[in-house]
Amino acid sequence: MTTRDAFLAKIRAAQPAPRPRPEVPLFSVPEGERRARFTAALALMGGTCVEAQSIDDVRALIAARFGADAVVASAVDGIDGNRTLTPDTPPASLQDVDVGVVRGRFGVAETGSVWFSEAEYIVNSIGYLVQHLVVLLDPAQIVDGLQEVYRRADFQSARYAVLVTGPSATADIEGVLIRGAQGVRSLTVVWWG
Repeated sequence: MTTRDAFLAKIRAAQPAPRPRPEVPLFSVPEGERRARFTAALALMGGTCVEAQSIDDVRALIAARFGADAVVASAVDGIDGNRTLTPDTPPASLQDVDVGVVRGRFGVAETGSVWFSEAEYIVNSIGYLVQHLVVLLDPAQIVDGLQEVYRRADFQSARYAVLVTGPSATADIEGVLIRGAQGVRSLTVVWWG
């Protein structure tokens, strides 16, 4: 047995017994329609929402906003990127992608967040290395608050899960807000079922 294996065996042996997760209470829901609350919360974080009637509208939005020369990686059927995205794609290979296109599993009205797992991202780095993230979200898939997220079966079964709220931003250097400092520069939610 190597030193590494012995070390890991000691860690495994010292693990506490499993305990049930605490019950997360449901809180009162604020007034207003979920979609409107989601849009307002996302706007506060620097994201935008747009409407699409068809997959062709989504393609046209991407072409108009980012141009014909943009490097696009898509995890959405029907939107072809010019960068292949498969589970075998090396995560670092997305470092020069301009636009990532993904479908959000659900949104959270309270925070304007979109939830993703390994199934939606295909390659987890798509949510962090691309310059602009375009998210297709069904407005019927918005929950009221974060406490509801923890009750969902898909949250509990996911190997990887992340809530994304707007583009990356920091304001710690001289108090100046900078978007895209450590991640995506823009996040656009496209309402499309």
